[in-house]
Amino acid sequence: MSFVRFAVQGFGLAALVLVAVAPCAGAAGGWSVVPSGGGRPAFYAEGSPGTVLQDTVSVSNPGGRPVTVRLTGTGLPVTLAEPSVRVPARTRAEVPFTVTVPVGAAPGDRTGTLVARDVDGRTGTVRIRLRVGGPALAALTVEHLAVHGDRITYELVNRGTTVLVPKVAVHADGVLGRVLVNRAPHTLPVRLAPGTRTGLSEPWPGRPALDAVDVRLTATAAGGAHATASTRARFVPRGAVAGTAGALTAAAAVTAVRRRARRAGPAAEPLPMADELTGAAR
Repeated sequence: MSFVRFAVQGFGLAALVLVAVAPCAGAAGGWSVVPSGGGRPAFYAEGSPGTVLQDTVSVSNPGGRPVTVRLTGTGLPVTLAEPSVRVPARTRAEVPFTVTVPVGAAPGDRTGTLVARDVDGRTGTVRIRLRVGGPALAALTVEHLAVHGDRITYELVNRGTTVLVPKVAVHADGVLGRVLVNRAPHTLPVRLAPGTRTGLSEPWPGRPALDAVDVRLTATAAGGAHATASTRARFVPRGAVAGTAGALTAAAAVTAVRRRARRAGPAAEPLPMADELTGAAR
C-alpha cells in the first residue's frame, strides 16, 4: 500500500493521509466515514475547559471513481485540517481535526457530530462524545430586586459551573411586622447555564395601598446554591399624594407672602388732604 501526505499551514498535524484500500464487496460506488483506527463507533474525548483535543476521521472510497466529500462539525467547536477532501478510487483519506472544549463549560458530558456530505447530497455522520472535566460548583446570586406596581422584579445570575434549575421563596413584612407575602419555595421554569443571567418577576396581587414594606427573596438550587436579597418599598395612595402636594404648595405661598411683607417694613402714615391744610391755616 502507498500513501501521500499533504501539509496545511498553521495546523500541527499532517492535514491529509491517503491510503490505498482494496475494493469492498457490496460497497461498489459507495463511501463511508468512521473514526480512524477501526473499532470505534464514535469519537470519545475528555478535557478541561479551554483544552484543544485532536483526533482523525477516515473517509473510505472503495468504488471505482473519485468522490469529493465536505466535512463539517456540529454541536461542538470542531476545526478540520481539510474541510473538503477528494478521495480517489479505492483510497482512504485520513483527515485530522481538533475539538476545543469551550471556556467556561460546565463539567459533564456534551455531544456533537462530524458530518460528511458528497456532491450528490449523500451524507455520513459520526458522533463526538466530549466529557468536560473540572470541579462542579453550584453558585447563585440575586440582583436588582425591586417592587414595580403589582410585581416584584429581580435577576438571577449563575456564578458556578453547573446548570441550575432554581427555586424562589418570597416574604414581605409591613409596618409593625404584619406579614403581607409568605410564598413558599417553588421551582422556576428556567434552566440557568453557567455564567448567564435572567430577569424574572413574581406577581403581587392585592399589594397594600398604604404601607412601608420590607421584601426578601431567597433563591436556591441543587448542589447547595443559596442566595438572598432584600429591598424596601413604600406605598402611598395617589389621592393622599395629591392632597399632600397641594397643602405643601399653599403653605409655601403663604410663607412667601409673609416674607415679602417683612421686607417692606411698617406702613407709612397717609398725607393730609388739601382742604384739611386750609382749615388749619384759618
